[in-house]
Amino acid sequence: MPSVFETAPASAAIPITFVTKATWSAIRDELPAPARLFADANGFAAKPGKCLTLPAPEGTIAQVLFGLENEGDRSRDPFRPGSLPGLLPPGVYRFANAPHDIRLATLAFALGCYRFGRYRKNGAPDVRLVPPDNVDSADIARMAEAAALARDLINTPSNDMGPAELAEAARELATRFGATFNCITGDELARNFPLVHAVGMASTRAPRLIDLTWGDPAHPRVTLVGKGVCFDTGGLDLKPSSGMLIMKKDMGGAANVLALAQMVMDAKLKLRLRVLIPAVENAVAGNAFRPLDIFKSRKGITVEIGNTDAEGRLVLADALALADEETPDLLIDLGTLTGAARVALGPDLPPFYSNDETLAERVAAHAREENDPLWRMPLWPAYDSWLDSKTADITNSPSGTFAGSITCALFLQRFVEQAKSWLHVDIYGWTPSAKPGRPEGGECQAARAIYKLLSQRYA
Repeated sequence: MPSVFETAPASAAIPITFVTKATWSAIRDELPAPARLFADANGFAAKPGKCLTLPAPEGTIAQVLFGLENEGDRSRDPFRPGSLPGLLPPGVYRFANAPHDIRLATLAFALGCYRFGRYRKNGAPDVRLVPPDNVDSADIARMAEAAALARDLINTPSNDMGPAELAEAARELATRFGATFNCITGDELARNFPLVHAVGMASTRAPRLIDLTWGDPAHPRVTLVGKGVCFDTGGLDLKPSSGMLIMKKDMGGAANVLALAQMVMDAKLKLRLRVLIPAVENAVAGNAFRPLDIFKSRKGITVEIGNTDAEGRLVLADALALADEETPDLLIDLGTLTGAARVALGPDLPPFYSNDETLAERVAAHAREENDPLWRMPLWPAYDSWLDSKTADITNSPSGTFAGSITCALFLQRFVEQAKSWLHVDIYGWTPSAKPGRPEGGECQAARAIYKLLSQRYA
């Protein structure tokens, strides 16, 4: 995604004036009489999201009016300016006054320029913004570019985004930033990562474990693990067709850890980064893994398959076990894991889990500051026994319908013992209906908040 920022002098850019119902009267009175009459004739009343271009006498655009919510309005969307790229005529623009949060408004403008255009002309907005003087436009461009990467990977259909293609995307990222890349497949994968192999063995597209490392080995170790299920049929516990419709997004955890890794490497944070992605397709064939099969995981824990559609936690378990072996300072995993999380919190608010109170507080704070919503949920010890199996150490899918996101987190916790700190995020990775700065389709979730956390810790 090319940068939306323009280096031209601000004086040459078309001004965008943000107005609310509370400020509109005063701003209206300051407009030249022709512009005031034009706004009145068009019925402009500073309704949030409404945009009006005011003509200059020579026929060019004199300025743009854009409505925002009143200050303090509980429904206020900090990303409201993200609608502007789709509303503005081609040109170079600047903010004439400060919106509610000028940094988030600038980020929203950049995010709102995204269009997925791999398969048809995407009508990308031909607009650019002279960034405000008091924002870090380089950092905002970094976040917008990473978000575009995550969105592109998720939006790409599974016939063009299988395990091999996901690995190639990781390889390209590694090459760009001088990282080390490795990919484990075949017999080596079956021997050392039996859960990853079990989930992916029915597909004609071979499963693999992607392993990327970057940075000074002497720096604090941060490891990112992303669920890379490139398509999920549900396996033999087959999903209905409606449940499969957007399962191309089931590698959203992998897409988002790659986006996060890109931000970290581009910012040159002082950490040793490792990215692990178990990349598989959960397919149906004669050799597919079955309900009540039992597999011995990399960690040695035996796992009974209660449901083949609870495959994401299986592939993450082996990857987390590998990550945990080198005792990272911070271990983070992201995955599109449970419908229970969506029932509890909806598509826009992923739950996160951690027993590190300081980490949890900072994650929540950065999520608010970045408008990258996250909500902490508990690793409730009383539910841990629900994972017990009569024939193995643990089941991947407890019977019953209660607390599905929590029991998934508790399952993953069994595979993390040595990491100094652990964070698990159950993302959706998809925007079901377009919002300002967030087009319908694949979405970058949690990555910006975690990037800000890492930026603060390891600048």
